[in-house]
Amino acid sequence: MSERINRGVFKALVAGVFLGALGILGAQQAVTKRFPQFENEDVKVWKSVVLPKSPLTMHRHEHPRVIIALSGGTMKIVEQSGSTEEHVWETGKAYWLPANPPNTMHADVNAGDKPIEVMVVELQHEK
Repeated sequence: MSERINRGVFKALVAGVFLGALGILGAQQAVTKRFPQFENEDVKVWKSVVLPKSPLTMHRHEHPRVIIALSGGTMKIVEQSGSTEEHVWETGKAYWLPANPPNTMHADVNAGDKPIEVMVVELQHEK
């Protein structure tokens, strides 16, 4: 009988560890993040996934870029100064964003309730 209980406890333990590992993997994927795609001397390309209530940290763009909305939404751009502007990106459409002005930084904040996914193509030689 104790062997049967031990097997049951073992199975429950294995199942718990497995489910816990899946939870950790899911939590690791559920963050706002950039995923590098391609880079050469002319362009840098990355995919950004911006989750609601999980903004990208303050950063800047030295070069202009094209944004292609894979899963659109409303992105709030929050400047370091505190000013904000909203960009509504429709799924499947492309948008032009100029280089950021000197000495400025901003954070990208998803103003909706679903993840926003964009492909970013940054031109390395344009200012």
